[in-house]
Amino acid sequence: MAEKKNTVSLVWDIAQPIAEKLGLILWDVRFQKEGANWYLRIFIDKNGGVGIDDCVDMSHALEEKLDELDPIEQSYNLQVSSPGIERDLVRDEHFSRYIGEKIMLKLPRAVDGQKEFHGILSKYENGEVTLTYGEDKVLTVDKKQTSWIRLDDFPGFN
Repeated sequence: MAEKKNTVSLVWDIAQPIAEKLGLILWDVRFQKEGANWYLRIFIDKNGGVGIDDCVDMSHALEEKLDELDPIEQSYNLQVSSPGIERDLVRDEHFSRYIGEKIMLKLPRAVDGQKEFHGILSKYENGEVTLTYGEDKVLTVDKKQTSWIRLDDFPGFN
């Protein structure tokens, strides 16, 4: 796990200035093994949304820099994409940015017979997420104790 974290941090430091130069927001970096293959996934965003040209531009610029610096020992597949509509919220700045917005949250164990919650991200502080849902119900959990937390951009499905 330590190698994964170090790789992600290294790639983040390389990708961040490239994203800024291209007018993009670096949303997330993931280095994941699936089967026998490793995937370096870069998620980018920008005001107004990300298009295919943004992904191509970021991919080419980052690939060139990664080839030059060669910070990853094993072979991998580079993938650049948008975080999507139901984007995962993982970094502190993601939560700060979306206070007051609708989110979905899934827990590994049920609370009051429920694992998945839909509501408003009402507070985020010191890694604790506060969700207001239903008729004035409040759930506060440490983000590390969740399966996932995502934006809930689909009205009418809650």
